[in-house]
Amino acid sequence: MARFLGFIIGGTGLTMVFSLLWAVWFWEPVAMRGIATSMAVTLLVAGILLVIGRSAADKLYQREALGLVGLSWISASIVAALPYWFSGELTLPFAIFEGTSGITTTGASVLDDIEPLPQSLLFWRGFTQWLGGMGIILLFIAILPYLGAGGKQLFRGESSGPDPRSLKPRIRETAAVLWTIYLMLTLVNTVLLMLGGMDFFYALCHTFSCISTGGFSPHNASIAWYNNLYFEIVLIVFMVIAGTNFGLFFDLRKGDYKSLLRDPEWRTYIALLFGGTLIVALNLSGWIGASTEIVQGPEMTAVEQDSLEYGEGHALRMAAFQVVSVMTGTGFSTDDFDQWPALSRMILFFLMFVGGCAGSTSGGLKVVRVLLMLKIAYWRIEKTFRPKTIRAVRLGGVVIDDDTQRTMASFMVIYGVWILGGCLLLSALGMPFETTVTAVVTTINIVGPGLALVGPDASFSVIPDIGKLYLSLLMILGRLELFAVTVLFMPAFWRIGR
Repeated sequence: MARFLGFIIGGTGLTMVFSLLWAVWFWEPVAMRGIATSMAVTLLVAGILLVIGRSAADKLYQREALGLVGLSWISASIVAALPYWFSGELTLPFAIFEGTSGITTTGASVLDDIEPLPQSLLFWRGFTQWLGGMGIILLFIAILPYLGAGGKQLFRGESSGPDPRSLKPRIRETAAVLWTIYLMLTLVNTVLLMLGGMDFFYALCHTFSCISTGGFSPHNASIAWYNNLYFEIVLIVFMVIAGTNFGLFFDLRKGDYKSLLRDPEWRTYIALLFGGTLIVALNLSGWIGASTEIVQGPEMTAVEQDSLEYGEGHALRMAAFQVVSVMTGTGFSTDDFDQWPALSRMILFFLMFVGGCAGSTSGGLKVVRVLLMLKIAYWRIEKTFRPKTIRAVRLGGVVIDDDTQRTMASFMVIYGVWILGGCLLLSALGMPFETTVTAVVTTINIVGPGLALVGPDASFSVIPDIGKLYLSLLMILGRLELFAVTVLFMPAFWRIGR
């Protein structure tokens, strides 16, 4: 395990060279030293691990693969934090939170003022999201030739959501194709933003965050800084693509263009995006619900209340972008949705839980898991008045076996326990109720901004350090679907030979 972990840490550290080049280009001496020191420390640790594991067998068993996935992402999060710390920009707890948020594509930030950060570190923020979006382990599966059967175990440990579609027999080929698609989407997104007039550096940073559904922006106001409809449309399209199961792109490559419409998860995903957008737009424009029912409403002036009322066109524009951004877990913002009516905020809160499709770069429970849980619940209810009925749970023509159903039930229990633990901890640290709940939900679902003190116009800097570390752990848990990290806290996992 030490050798594989050494490759992951060393490889992640080597990617800092791109940020180092930007530091040289913009001539940022302090950032240069910080990034160079981070690379040196990372490569030293990686070298020690490679020496320790030099005689280890290449074969990986299931327990080793599961442990390696969890330890790799924890290690990568620490590596991602080092440039902020060694550059002197952030203290260690702040740096760990920011680095973890980047590599897990969460997009939550502890930076109250982003723009003064050196350009090279702004690039590193976006690049870590892009690196973690498709998966750091998936990248190493694609480039390391000797992982063999162990690669499939690693792939399963890192993949997001229960996907009834089977993997390709040649897992390395699958990883290579997925990364090729990821690179092509990155290139196209960057070019389209530049065609709209965005500078290359900022187009690259926003593309990294969009394709990975991460949400970091080099601007304090996020995408609202541009107030550009063209940019918003481009980002909406690519956020929707990034929230789609990348496995479906295999069928598209073969010319099967109806595969998306046949997939029940993708149809539900699109329906939720359209439905959520419609309800929020109607609510913002005053057609349904109360358009000015804001938590701070009684304390607001008449001018401030009027500024919250949207025309139909503007309401649709704001709703479409924010619904897509939140459901895909991207976290970009074009408006302070924490000031929206209660119904709109509740829709966004619900979509934080649902997330995108399994096998995508997005977070949340995943649409397929929600669909399956609803099907199982319906069948259990029917069973109460038709006890002799035998019916298989199916999704897209695939029978969902009992083991998968039990795994999903276990997932929901573990999911609830980690959320409860986070809410109790932040409450004990003195955080208000709405801040506590949304901070925990948005981190474990790797969405980004929450509400109240951690809303889109605020940051997570108000969370005490111990809370930041717990939320960092929740980000890794959410990125790895809980199990690969939860097992590390079980004593039985570390007992050799049992």
